[in-house]
Amino acid sequence: MASHRVQLSRRMSQASSDSRSPRLCRRRPNTCCFCWCCCCSCLTVRNKDKHDCSRRSSIISQMESLQKHEESLSLEEVTAWSQSFEQLLKHRTGRNILMEFLQSEHSDENILFWLACEELKQEDHKATIAEMAKSIYLDYISILSPKEVSIDASVRETINNSMAMPTADMFDEAQVQIYALMHRDSYPRFLNSPMYKSLLQNLTASGNALDS
Repeated sequence: MASHRVQLSRRMSQASSDSRSPRLCRRRPNTCCFCWCCCCSCLTVRNKDKHDCSRRSSIISQMESLQKHEESLSLEEVTAWSQSFEQLLKHRTGRNILMEFLQSEHSDENILFWLACEELKQEDHKATIAEMAKSIYLDYISILSPKEVSIDASVRETINNSMAMPTADMFDEAQVQIYALMHRDSYPRFLNSPMYKSLLQNLTASGNALDS
């Protein structure tokens, strides 16, 4: 009898351990029939796990990307980004790193719009300008777009009126507003992000190692 109780205890312990294992985690049957809050709790835990997993994947992806960028960057260049937002946007790798940071926050529409406007201003063929302007409008100005940028109503109205005869500089006023918004909001967040701080720290460490 004692032996039977020991075996039973071991089985119960094993079952409890299995139920706690993530790979075997599944909703208990009929829980909803008695307690909806338990299901909500399970869903909350599950959603939190997914969020944490996604966040870890994003951080790992960022770190891997930074390692690739570090090879082509100097400490002086990266330090200059913290001194001037304009320097950051002018630097091709700097723009790419900022883009990756904003993508990780799901807030990259402003820099995408700014870059699209820069590209448009380099075009001088009327048909191409019209096509590019329409694309920019649909992607970032239209209120139906999921990537709509935040600009003044008066600026939006001016753009709407300009769509009949698009020009390469028709988004200039909106671009100025978005630049100011990024400078005020996105730029400080980027400088305070683990992504930028890690890049700065790694390049500093590399420089110290070379000096020694």
